[in-house]
Amino acid sequence: MFFLFNLFNPILIAAAVVPALFLMYKIYKADRLEPESPRTLLGLAGLGVVSTVVAMILENIGGTVVSRLFGHSSAYELIFYFIVVALSEEGAKYFFLRRRTWFSNQFNCQFDGVVYAVFVSLGFALAENVGYVMRFGLGTALARAVTAIPGHACFGVFMGAFYGIAKRYDNFGYPEKSSRMSVLALLLPALLHGTYDYIATRSGGGGTLIFVIFIAAMFLAAFKLVQDLSGRDRYIY
Repeated sequence: MFFLFNLFNPILIAAAVVPALFLMYKIYKADRLEPESPRTLLGLAGLGVVSTVVAMILENIGGTVVSRLFGHSSAYELIFYFIVVALSEEGAKYFFLRRRTWFSNQFNCQFDGVVYAVFVSLGFALAENVGYVMRFGLGTALARAVTAIPGHACFGVFMGAFYGIAKRYDNFGYPEKSSRMSVLALLLPALLHGTYDYIATRSGGGGTLIFVIFIAAMFLAAFKLVQDLSGRDRYIY
């Protein structure tokens, strides 16, 4: 009943959706060389929503397997957050990102990789956020607006940075370098995602302070990276 009430609450719906839409707008405006079509970006955000379903299935399967192998030990927590959750979510995003954009003739600038990856990531974050806010209310919306939503955007920035480089190497005939960058486009966001989730579950003993420092450093690094890549964007054909 609480979920159904929240589902028709316009304030909660806005609180769940607006942070992701705001960040989508900011990354779209940062694409100065040749902005992408709204239709393409809307489709990528939609694929981000679809990727939440894929990730959820993979997490349920992986979580069950790891739990049976390791119980609820420290090894279980590390494997669960860094491999099951992080690789399931970032892997699902990357799968749809590459499937939709790698061979697209619109993918002609290096910064496009960042734009594409962030829109997929924020589509994922938007769907995930709606679920959390509908279940737990406005307080959750406010907390996630300054942590989880920008967090997913940051994962997308780092994914897109290497994804754009991979595409440039591929276009210029360097398949081995392209493959290495593609691997980094998946593994670095997964590492950051796993670290984010693992630290977020640590309470007491300075865990909250460590979490705040981590997300502040990640947000700053992602912001600087967007500024740098946007300012130095180039055609990759």
